[in-house]
Amino acid sequence: MSYIVRPSITEDLPAVDDLLARSYPKLLKADYAPSVLVTALPIISRARPELVGCGTYYVAEEAGQILGAGGWTQDRIRADKGHIRHVVTDDRALRRGIGRAILSHTIDTARQSGVIELECASTLTAVPFYASVGFESEETIVIDLAPGIQLPAVRMRQFLG
Repeated sequence: MSYIVRPSITEDLPAVDDLLARSYPKLLKADYAPSVLVTALPIISRARPELVGCGTYYVAEEAGQILGAGGWTQDRIRADKGHIRHVVTDDRALRRGIGRAILSHTIDTARQSGVIELECASTLTAVPFYASVGFESEETIVIDLAPGIQLPAVRMRQFLG
């Protein structure tokens, strides 16, 4: 493994934005209709500044290049519950363990913070990936991204031991 996983900082925002904008269209194409992607991609392929600077969002970096990102946030009601957020791997760096390394780090830091349950709204594309690291599918959902713009997804959950 020649990359490192570290907490993201506000200065990473442009690189994470570029990563999402470049990778999501390619990675999601097989599982979503073009009519869904044309409206959803402009929304989901933008980095969220409040997430990138929150302290529980991470990037995988190699030689100064960000190859993956993702993290978690605490539930607004339950302190022992967390939500997986905006996980992505560079489409040119798949199958190198980058997504798994980010998610493992995310799970470890959530557990260290007292989280016993993690939930995510997985894209259809990422369901097998989340299942491979212990998340269980619960139900198909539709995420309302904006008025009239929806993205089918799957609610998944993992209880941390």
